[in-house]
Amino acid sequence: MILLADGGSTKVHWCLVDHGKQITQVFTKGANPFFRTSEDIAGELRDILLPQIKEYPVGEVHFFGAGCANPEKNAVIEQAIATILPNGRIEVGSDLVAAARGLCGRKKGIACILGTGSNSCFYDGKEICETISPLGYILGDEGSGAVLGKLLVGACLKNQLTPGLKEKFLQQYDLTPAIILDKVYKQSLPNRFLAGLSPFLIQHIEDPTISALVIQAFRDFFTRNVMQYDYRHNPVHLTGSIAWYYKEIVIKVATGLGIQTGKITQLPMEGLMEYYHT
Repeated sequence: MILLADGGSTKVHWCLVDHGKQITQVFTKGANPFFRTSEDIAGELRDILLPQIKEYPVGEVHFFGAGCANPEKNAVIEQAIATILPNGRIEVGSDLVAAARGLCGRKKGIACILGTGSNSCFYDGKEICETISPLGYILGDEGSGAVLGKLLVGACLKNQLTPGLKEKFLQQYDLTPAIILDKVYKQSLPNRFLAGLSPFLIQHIEDPTISALVIQAFRDFFTRNVMQYDYRHNPVHLTGSIAWYYKEIVIKVATGLGIQTGKITQLPMEGLMEYYHT
């Protein structure tokens, strides 16, 4: 049996697969090796993942996650998995590889992630050939949940929203300007905090100040990232919670820029299951 894992910044989606069919699935917290240790991750996997799969013979583990872009960091994940599954063959790669394989399969195309963070690449059907560095939510991550939340907070605190909307936002999330600044500048993982505010944008997408903010965020994602690839001759596929919930706006913005969109999924797991079955 094969254990597949798609790890974003917020959560990891584990799926145990046998001949292309899902046996069980489990969700654990985000396992970015830049922020967590092998011991920490292994402890969570032992408590949450292992009880759900211990009865099955796992021969292979393919883990794809945020932060898994170099051998040193990948080793953190490998060690954690090996602690609970010492006999399985382990592959660790980036979440962008999971997106490319899950969205494009064995065909070439442009694969994108729009979730808590954002990323993109050109995939030739076998491997990633080109990437534009996402740079994180401070310098980049255009179109991501974290950046949408950042733009929302900035517009709110600088009084750029429709009158009354600022008060509604602060009340809905039980926030004050002081609390926001503390969470962003002093507390850990501000990107997750900011991404958690993005649902407010969907709820009020008909408001002109909100829709303008969202449209510009996606326009920035496409112009600063996707349009550096050969987008005129290749479809652009997207995965992630932001891509999924803002799908209509994403397609509208892409079409306006002459970009052909392909698959848009909330998670790449279904495509990964097919990839590893063929």
